[in-house]
Amino acid sequence: MSLVFLDTNLFIYLFEDSGKWGDRVSDLVERMAARNDRLVCSTLTLGEILVKPLESGNTALATRYEAYFRSPEVLLIPFDANTSFRFAQIRSDRTIRAPDAIQLACAASAGCDLFITNDESLTRKTIPGIQFIVTLENSPI
Repeated sequence: MSLVFLDTNLFIYLFEDSGKWGDRVSDLVERMAARNDRLVCSTLTLGEILVKPLESGNTALATRYEAYFRSPEVLLIPFDANTSFRFAQIRSDRTIRAPDAIQLACAASAGCDLFITNDESLTRKTIPGIQFIVTLENSPI
């Protein structure tokens, strides 16, 4: 079993893209379940994924998203005081944007084995507490 953190963009593909990227993330989540991997994300992810349904007044979809992220299958990591210290360490690399640093700090706090994103620039970073950072295309799962 591995702890696998999915960046927000992957959830957007999963929920809102019925094309290539949505299919890839859906397959990834299925393979993770078959391997008994733990799906990890942050409270920032929940906030970001709720923007579009709330903006459009689609409270039913917002409720569905919130239920998904609060299900036992998802480990939701808060951005708390301990995580904020990791954030500050990561953010000291000014090439990492603040939202990405929050995501990486949450993943590091959870001790994630794998952080999957579609932001190629993050894959070149070494973050203590995260074993591997890869793109969806290069995911070993």
